[in-house]
Amino acid sequence: MTHLRRCSRIAVLGAAAVLMLTVLSAGPAWAHVTVHPDTTPAGSSDIELTFRVPNERDDANTVELQVYLPANLPLLTVDVLPVPGWTAMVGTRTLSTPVQTDDGPVDQVVTDIAWTAAAGGIAPGQYQDFAISVGQLPGQAGQIIFKSLQTYSSGEVVRWIQVATPVYPDPATPAPILTLTNPTPASVATTTSGSSGTTEALAVAALAVAVLALLGVVLLLIRGRRRGDSGAAG
Repeated sequence: MTHLRRCSRIAVLGAAAVLMLTVLSAGPAWAHVTVHPDTTPAGSSDIELTFRVPNERDDANTVELQVYLPANLPLLTVDVLPVPGWTAMVGTRTLSTPVQTDDGPVDQVVTDIAWTAAAGGIAPGQYQDFAISVGQLPGQAGQIIFKSLQTYSSGEVVRWIQVATPVYPDPATPAPILTLTNPTPASVATTTSGSSGTTEALAVAALAVAVLALLGVVLLLIRGRRRGDSGAAG
């Protein structure tokens, strides 16, 4: 029974460690400013992109979010979804060469969008979604980097502008990134609205391992009791 108890304790500690690592590793990633979906086929049209902004401070509200759209990969026909309690300012620029689309030529593109709180903003422990509609995404695979600035009522500005590199694979303030995959006829025809975040998948896998470990503990206890009952009967 002593050996059984040791095995049970090891299994329980292992499961607890897995759960703790899941929380510690996944928690900070969920607290970043992110874009959803984070993956979609290149060339997709009429797609909604949502920027999720959590408040990471305990003593200040988030009162402004400014998102910069890339100049090298202009997004065509960008519309902003109204957010109650917030005002949106949209910056634009004129293209030197208009881009032909199904709806006609486009000669102006959005450079940045600034959402400013008209009231209290995002309180500690809360988050807010800011959505835009994009008429046409670039047709080639790659990454669209949305450098963003998050301003707090204290005056602090968090610059979500870093991009992972082989030297710094996990930057402290990463920019929201939309990955464009190679398009297929079916994927281009259907606009995706889901997200395939790697962090969430890892968290689910870790939780599954923890559950299996706990089941192992239960089985060990059942077998130990059966052996104990058999010994007592003999």
